[in-house]
Amino acid sequence: ACAALASPPRRAEVGAWLRAPHASADPARIDDADPLAAIVYTSGTTGRPKGAMLPARAFAASAAASRAQLGVRAGDRWLACLPLFHVGGLAVLARSAADGVAVELHERFDAAAVASRLASGEVQWASLVPAMLARVLAADTREASPALRGILVGGAAAPEPLLEAAAKRGFPIAPTYGLTEAASQVATRPPGAPGRGLVPLPATQVAIADDGEILVAGPTVMRGYWRQPGATERALRGGWLHTGDVGRLDERGALHVLARRTDLIVSGGENVYPAEVEAVLAEHPSVREVAVAGVPDAEFGARPAAWIVAAAPLDADGLRAFCRARLAGYKVPVAFHRVAALPRGASGKVLRDRLRAR
Repeated sequence: ACAALASPPRRAEVGAWLRAPHASADPARIDDADPLAAIVYTSGTTGRPKGAMLPARAFAASAAASRAQLGVRAGDRWLACLPLFHVGGLAVLARSAADGVAVELHERFDAAAVASRLASGEVQWASLVPAMLARVLAADTREASPALRGILVGGAAAPEPLLEAAAKRGFPIAPTYGLTEAASQVATRPPGAPGRGLVPLPATQVAIADDGEILVAGPTVMRGYWRQPGATERALRGGWLHTGDVGRLDERGALHVLARRTDLIVSGGENVYPAEVEAVLAEHPSVREVAVAGVPDAEFGARPAAWIVAAAPLDADGLRAFCRARLAGYKVPVAFHRVAALPRGASGKVLRDRLRAR
């Protein structure tokens, strides 16, 4: 079931937020004149969920930046099928209130229903996670409607073969990097833009620390975590949000996200980024979905292993040879596990701890 919200509520109030000056550049500063809009809990894929305190200006600034980056216009319709208790779904409603965008709110994700709506000519925008996009492509062979101007794909790294398959069908994909603590989007590659890097949103600053951690500052950043002062102090330091993600900036200033720092596999002193190994395996014709995580190793400390949802019978030796031809030896998985499905949280992120526990 779905409902179309054609008259965004309380638009005048959100417009006032957009016209108001932003709070202090220091994201840790709490300003009583900057009202709290929501406490949104993180997905908890790396530990206990934390409640990010997001002020009204964070949602307003995010909506304004998204409008500038993507060209969202009043009267557009945005298909919303992400959970509203996660920031990606909630941000769609915030954009609606700020920009006069109609929201087509689906009660739950149904791949066939979403595919039908994307082909209908009545939807201009949608937000999906990679696993949803893969199911939408499998559910309907029609090409995207010319009226569809963008599908934001985030929550996890989208495999390049998936993006290529979507592009062949005319789906205008906008890969995104975001997090709860920054009111959703931080950087996005607009549909059709060249390269693989993600462009930081207007008014959002992105930097890379000496250890490779991605740092974010700007008006979309949270005040802190609800009733967790220690976690707040660790996350908000020196005017920056320390994301816990690892990445790099290219010569154009575009962001390339490499891994969650907690997902990084250190094998014999060498760094192995799961996303790099997953991208290689995703190109193999026997692989439908894949996740890579570190497993203990007596000699090297940890080694990568792969869990695969197969599209055809798996040949471990063949997969190993395929990886060796494309990766350094220490990045080649030591084991290939066939699974019926990858464990995911409500936000669509793979729960790597559950893989390692199998």
